[in-house]
Amino acid sequence: MRPLSNFVIRHSKLSLFGFIALVLLSLIGGFQAFGNLKGGGYNDPGSDSDKVTQMLVKDFGQTDPEVVLVVDMGRNADDVQSSSNGDLIAAELAKTDGVETVSSYYSLGRTPTLKSKDGAAVYFFAKLEEGSKTAAVSKEIQDTFSGNHFGATIYVAGWGPVTSEINHTIESDLTKAESVAVPVTLLLMIFVFGSVVAAGLPLMIAGLTILGSFFFIWLASLFTDTSTFSVNLVTGLGLGLGIDYALLMVSRFREERAKEQDVATSVEATMLSAGRTVFFSGVTVALVMISMNFFPQYFLKSFAYAGLVAVFIALAAALIALPAMMNLLGDGINKWPLFRHRPQKDEGVWSKLAKFVMRRPVAIILVSVLGLGSLAALGMNVKLGQVDDRILPSNNRVVLATDQIRDRFDGREGSPIEILVKNSDDDRVMAYAEKLSTQAHITRVKTSTGVYENGALTSSTDPYVGKYVNGNWTRIVAIADVEPRSPDGEAVTKDIRAISSNFDQLLVGGSSAIYTDALSAITTNLPWAALWIVFSTMVLLFLFTGSLILPIKAVILNFASLFATMGFLVWVFMDGNLHWLLGDFAATGTIDSSSLVLVAVISFGLSMDYELFLLSRIKEQHDLGLDTTESVAVGLQRSGRIITTAALVLAVSFFAFASSGVSIMKMLGLGIAFAVLLDATVIRALLVPALMRLFGDTNWYAPKWMKWVQKKVGLEH
Repeated sequence: MRPLSNFVIRHSKLSLFGFIALVLLSLIGGFQAFGNLKGGGYNDPGSDSDKVTQMLVKDFGQTDPEVVLVVDMGRNADDVQSSSNGDLIAAELAKTDGVETVSSYYSLGRTPTLKSKDGAAVYFFAKLEEGSKTAAVSKEIQDTFSGNHFGATIYVAGWGPVTSEINHTIESDLTKAESVAVPVTLLLMIFVFGSVVAAGLPLMIAGLTILGSFFFIWLASLFTDTSTFSVNLVTGLGLGLGIDYALLMVSRFREERAKEQDVATSVEATMLSAGRTVFFSGVTVALVMISMNFFPQYFLKSFAYAGLVAVFIALAAALIALPAMMNLLGDGINKWPLFRHRPQKDEGVWSKLAKFVMRRPVAIILVSVLGLGSLAALGMNVKLGQVDDRILPSNNRVVLATDQIRDRFDGREGSPIEILVKNSDDDRVMAYAEKLSTQAHITRVKTSTGVYENGALTSSTDPYVGKYVNGNWTRIVAIADVEPRSPDGEAVTKDIRAISSNFDQLLVGGSSAIYTDALSAITTNLPWAALWIVFSTMVLLFLFTGSLILPIKAVILNFASLFATMGFLVWVFMDGNLHWLLGDFAATGTIDSSSLVLVAVISFGLSMDYELFLLSRIKEQHDLGLDTTESVAVGLQRSGRIITTAALVLAVSFFAFASSGVSIMKMLGLGIAFAVLLDATVIRALLVPALMRLFGDTNWYAPKWMKWVQKKVGLEH
């Protein structure tokens, strides 16, 4: 840290303006990122269901239609007038730029399951051209056809329109979130620092972090699929971390200047103390973010990339641009005061709170653990799901369209179960189809030998399926009457995979299988991700503190806070509470697995951030000769306001997303806001002082060989 400090002090203008110039230059590519980002990314690319998807496209020339229309004729769909109207709709739909083929109830042989139970509504399917922009074409179809047209009421659904609506909602939500978060954050900074200049520095670092991150998101999007939600993470995390690190650095600089040292000496002292803490904090958060790369879904991998980018840009801005700015400003950092700034004291509200807690540690621990345990218990009945159209508000047009499918049709024709079997003959296919058609929730089965319902052959042909056989593979299509991306869909998939057959190989795909495999990928890789988080953070915390006990305590407390947060989110989003605060969102009885992992990882990383803020001050006092009790009291006094303000800034930054119309963004915003506030209060202000009082001098214990390692690595304070 000292060489960097010396360089920044000697070359302050180069460090500051060079950094700003690089960020501004990067925007040439950075602003192009938005057009490259993708929706989706929740599926496991190495699963059986993914193999089926690829084989259907490559070998069978078959893909699910991106756009599904429900057309309510307002009369019997088989009437002459209804049929005539259907021809008009199909013709107009086929004229839309980007639409490759159009099929419907009428063109596909008037198959009964393509007609609603009341006989008035029918399916139309639009397959888009390869290479076309799905979201843009889908939006055009929605805008043109939704509503009353051609003597019918048309509802537009399908994954294309869902993606279009999500992208549009996120864009508007991002602007709204920033318009709320930035002014509130500025007010918090002014409250802490008392002057406009000092308050503006954290916002400057946050702005550089966010803008600089876009370039690397753009680079990532050139080489791999990158989720559109990564922009939200970069914005929230960049704003929060940039301000947190700047808050710590500016506060320490003003503290050092109060000692009547010259500006350069104060900057150097700030870099060697707060700068060291910021460095360790950033590396810790980055290591935690890497854990999302253990999961195969690019939705989570995107957040690993975005998180790493945001952390390292925030670190660079806080350790290069900010010290340079402080060195150039000197006491000018206090310009334009709005009220008198009071210097930090070793006695105050936070030290009194610490001493109060340490006089009765056992009682505080019991009450805190009871509260955290009660919150964690709310998540005991968690049911994991996957996102579908219902992450949008219930009055959104694509949700209303998909509700028509749920309520009025027996089978999910737009989301079939796709089964591929190898080296089969007609007899084996027929026997399997008969057995499969008798399974619970299977309405019919379509094969090369015909269509089966309830164990019987009902039709010898089915034009909807198209190609049934290619080479050694035969395609079997099953239509179920359950929501594909749900526990019911998972159960149907597992039941199908459990049916005994004498095929050489059998692969199950389709929406419900994709959901099942994605969930399996989460649960299978979660232990490895957790192991990485525990191991990496404990090693780094040991190098930071020189203690074996403190890292173990920190990890345990972070998991306690995490489980409490997860329980709270299950209570809100799975059970459908707090609508009065969050607005409209659908409680589907499940909670999105990928989003839950995302909230858990980010919350854990940010919680460790505050642990380092607090421990750095406590250790500093202990190294000066104070006993553990006094070290904790003084350390909390000197860091309590910073931690609380930092937590409030992060909470505001992310809670602004809770106003989003997309429920997984609501969950991200509320979950992280709740986690950091819980951590800054119950964990850092109550449990840390109480446990450190109980452990006493044992807090600082480490075997001699570990102390030797820390010294050799050169990271001892």
